[in-house]
Amino acid sequence: MAEDISSIIATAEDHMKKAISHLETELTKIRAGKANPQMLDGIVVDYYGSPMPINQVANINVMDARTLSIQPWEKNMLQPIERAIIAANIGINPQNDGALIRLFLPPLTEERRKELVKRCQGEGEHSKVAIRNIRRDAIEHIKRLQKNGLSEDAAKDAEADVQQVTDKFITVVEKHLSAKEKEIMSV
Repeated sequence: MAEDISSIIATAEDHMKKAISHLETELTKIRAGKANPQMLDGIVVDYYGSPMPINQVANINVMDARTLSIQPWEKNMLQPIERAIIAANIGINPQNDGALIRLFLPPLTEERRKELVKRCQGEGEHSKVAIRNIRRDAIEHIKRLQKNGLSEDAAKDAEADVQQVTDKFITVVEKHLSAKEKEIMSV
Protein backbone atom coordinates (compact mmCIF):
# COMPACT_ATOMS: atom_id res chain seq x y z
CA MET A 1 0.00 0.00 0.00
CA ALA A 2 2.83 2.43 0.80
CA GLU A 3 4.27 2.08 -2.70
CA ASP A 4 0.77 2.69 -4.11
CA ILE A 5 0.54 5.97 -2.18
CA SER A 6 4.03 7.09 -3.21
CA SER A 7 3.18 6.17 -6.81
CA ILE A 8 -0.01 8.26 -6.66
CA ILE A 9 1.89 11.24 -5.23
CA ALA A 10 4.72 10.87 -7.77
CA THR A 11 2.22 10.72 -10.64
CA ALA A 12 0.38 13.79 -9.33
CA GLU A 13 3.66 15.68 -8.98
CA ASP A 14 4.66 14.71 -12.53
CA HIS A 15 1.34 15.95 -13.92
CA MET A 16 1.67 19.20 -11.96
CA LYS A 17 5.15 19.73 -13.43
CA LYS A 18 3.62 19.37 -16.88
CA ALA A 19 0.99 21.99 -15.97
CA ILE A 20 3.80 24.36 -14.91
CA SER A 21 5.76 23.77 -18.13
CA HIS A 22 2.58 24.46 -20.14
CA LEU A 23 2.14 27.72 -18.21
CA GLU A 24 5.75 28.69 -18.96
CA THR A 25 5.20 28.03 -22.68
CA GLU A 26 2.01 30.09 -22.73
CA LEU A 27 3.67 32.98 -20.85
CA THR A 28 6.54 33.15 -23.38
CA LYS A 29 3.94 33.66 -26.14
CA ILE A 30 2.67 36.81 -24.39
CA ARG A 31 4.93 39.66 -25.40
CA ALA A 32 6.45 41.95 -22.83
CA GLY A 33 7.75 44.75 -25.02
CA LYS A 34 10.79 42.95 -26.42
CA ALA A 35 10.86 41.11 -29.74
CA ASN A 36 10.87 37.37 -29.14
CA PRO A 37 10.49 34.64 -31.81
CA GLN A 38 8.36 32.57 -29.39
CA MET A 39 5.62 35.20 -29.80
CA LEU A 40 4.84 33.53 -33.10
CA ASP A 41 4.56 30.02 -31.66
CA GLY A 42 1.08 28.72 -32.16
CA ILE A 43 0.49 30.71 -35.35
CA VAL A 44 -0.07 28.28 -38.20
CA VAL A 45 0.24 28.95 -41.92
CA ASP A 46 -1.63 27.17 -44.71
CA TYR A 47 1.27 25.38 -46.45
CA TYR A 48 -0.11 23.76 -49.61
CA GLY A 49 -3.32 22.75 -47.85
CA SER A 50 -1.89 21.61 -44.53
CA PRO A 51 -1.42 23.80 -41.43
CA MET A 52 2.24 24.33 -40.44
CA PRO A 53 3.80 26.46 -37.70
CA ILE A 54 5.52 29.59 -39.05
CA ASN A 55 8.91 28.46 -37.77
CA GLN A 56 8.69 25.39 -40.06
CA VAL A 57 8.20 27.41 -43.26
CA ALA A 58 10.47 30.41 -42.55
CA ASN A 59 13.44 31.71 -40.60
CA ILE A 60 12.48 34.01 -37.73
CA ASN A 61 15.17 36.44 -36.56
CA VAL A 62 15.33 39.24 -34.01
CA MET A 63 16.67 42.29 -35.83
CA ASP A 64 16.64 44.57 -32.78
CA ALA A 65 14.73 44.91 -29.50
CA ARG A 66 11.47 45.83 -31.27
CA THR A 67 11.75 44.16 -34.69
CA LEU A 68 11.35 40.57 -35.90
CA SER A 69 12.08 39.47 -39.45
CA ILE A 70 10.48 36.46 -41.09
CA GLN A 71 12.19 35.10 -44.19
CA PRO A 72 10.16 32.33 -45.84
CA TRP A 73 12.04 29.52 -47.55
CA GLU A 74 9.74 29.93 -50.55
CA LYS A 75 8.77 33.37 -51.88
CA ASN A 76 5.19 32.29 -52.54
CA MET A 77 4.73 31.79 -48.77
CA LEU A 78 4.95 35.55 -48.04
CA GLN A 79 1.19 36.14 -48.48
CA PRO A 80 0.01 33.13 -46.42
CA ILE A 81 2.40 34.03 -43.58
CA GLU A 82 1.22 37.65 -43.63
CA ARG A 83 -2.44 36.53 -43.56
CA ALA A 84 -1.76 34.09 -40.69
CA ILE A 85 -0.12 36.82 -38.59
CA ILE A 86 -3.03 39.20 -39.19
CA ALA A 87 -5.56 36.45 -38.39
CA ALA A 88 -3.72 35.56 -35.16
CA ASN A 89 -4.54 39.04 -33.83
CA ILE A 90 -1.33 39.48 -31.83
CA GLY A 91 -1.49 43.26 -32.12
CA ILE A 92 1.23 43.59 -34.77
CA ASN A 93 0.83 44.49 -38.44
CA PRO A 94 3.28 42.69 -40.73
CA GLN A 95 5.30 44.74 -43.25
CA ASN A 96 5.89 42.76 -46.46
CA ASP A 97 8.70 44.08 -48.68
CA GLY A 98 8.59 41.27 -51.26
CA ALA A 99 11.52 39.31 -49.83
CA LEU A 100 10.80 39.16 -46.12
CA ILE A 101 8.22 40.20 -43.57
CA ARG A 102 9.12 42.60 -40.79
CA LEU A 103 7.17 42.86 -37.56
CA PHE A 104 7.66 46.18 -35.77
CA LEU A 105 6.52 45.91 -32.17
CA PRO A 106 4.98 49.18 -31.08
CA PRO A 107 5.72 50.33 -27.55
CA LEU A 108 3.08 48.97 -25.20
CA THR A 109 0.47 51.42 -23.96
CA GLU A 110 -0.66 51.29 -20.34
CA GLU A 111 -4.00 49.85 -21.44
CA ARG A 112 -2.34 47.11 -23.52
CA ARG A 113 0.00 46.24 -20.63
CA LYS A 114 -3.01 45.78 -18.35
CA GLU A 115 -4.67 43.56 -20.98
CA LEU A 116 -1.53 41.43 -21.20
CA VAL A 117 -1.36 41.12 -17.41
CA LYS A 118 -5.01 39.98 -17.39
CA ARG A 119 -4.18 37.42 -20.06
CA CYS A 120 -1.26 36.17 -17.97
CA GLN A 121 -3.49 35.91 -14.92
CA GLY A 122 -6.01 33.94 -16.98
CA GLU A 123 -3.29 31.49 -18.02
CA GLY A 124 -2.20 31.25 -14.39
CA GLU A 125 -5.77 30.50 -13.34
CA HIS A 126 -5.96 27.73 -15.95
CA SER A 127 -2.78 26.23 -14.48
CA LYS A 128 -4.12 26.46 -10.94
CA VAL A 129 -7.35 24.74 -11.99
CA ALA A 130 -5.35 22.00 -13.70
CA ILE A 131 -3.23 21.51 -10.57
CA ARG A 132 -6.33 21.37 -8.36
CA ASN A 133 -7.91 18.80 -10.70
CA ILE A 134 -4.76 16.68 -10.42
CA ARG A 135 -5.01 16.97 -6.62
CA ARG A 136 -8.67 15.88 -6.74
CA ASP A 137 -7.81 12.83 -8.87
CA ALA A 138 -4.98 11.83 -6.53
CA ILE A 139 -7.22 12.13 -3.47
CA GLU A 140 -9.88 10.02 -5.21
CA HIS A 141 -7.23 7.32 -5.81
CA ILE A 142 -6.29 7.45 -2.14
CA LYS A 143 -9.95 7.11 -1.10
CA ARG A 144 -10.27 4.03 -3.36
CA LEU A 145 -7.21 2.53 -1.66
CA GLN A 146 -8.82 3.29 1.71
CA LYS A 147 -11.92 1.31 0.65
CA ASN A 148 -9.62 -1.55 -0.31
CA GLY A 149 -8.00 -1.76 3.12
CA LEU A 150 -5.74 1.28 3.60
CA SER A 151 -5.94 2.58 7.17
CA GLU A 152 -7.67 5.91 7.79
CA ASP A 153 -4.53 7.46 9.30
CA ALA A 154 -2.42 6.49 6.30
CA ALA A 155 -5.07 7.91 3.97
CA LYS A 156 -5.16 11.22 5.89
CA ASP A 157 -1.34 11.43 5.80
CA ALA A 158 -1.33 10.73 2.06
CA GLU A 159 -3.99 13.40 1.46
CA ALA A 160 -1.90 15.86 3.48
CA ASP A 161 1.14 14.99 1.33
CA VAL A 162 -0.86 15.56 -1.86
CA GLN A 163 -2.06 18.92 -0.49
CA GLN A 164 1.53 19.89 0.36
CA VAL A 165 2.66 19.10 -3.22
CA THR A 166 -0.32 21.06 -4.56
CA ASP A 167 0.53 24.10 -2.43
CA LYS A 168 4.13 23.96 -3.66
CA PHE A 169 3.06 24.05 -7.31
CA ILE A 170 0.45 26.77 -6.75
CA THR A 171 3.28 28.87 -5.25
CA VAL A 172 5.39 28.21 -8.39
CA VAL A 173 2.49 29.44 -10.55
CA GLU A 174 2.24 32.62 -8.43
CA LYS A 175 6.00 33.24 -8.81
CA HIS A 176 5.81 32.86 -12.59
CA LEU A 177 2.85 35.22 -12.77
CA SER A 178 4.43 37.91 -10.62
CA ALA A 179 7.67 37.75 -12.63
CA LYS A 180 5.80 38.05 -15.93
CA GLU A 181 3.64 40.89 -14.58
CA LYS A 182 6.76 42.76 -13.46
CA GLU A 183 8.31 42.18 -16.91
CA ILE A 184 5.20 43.48 -18.71
CA MET A 185 4.64 46.52 -16.48
CA SER A 186 8.27 47.71 -16.57
CA VAL A 187 8.62 50.47 -19.16
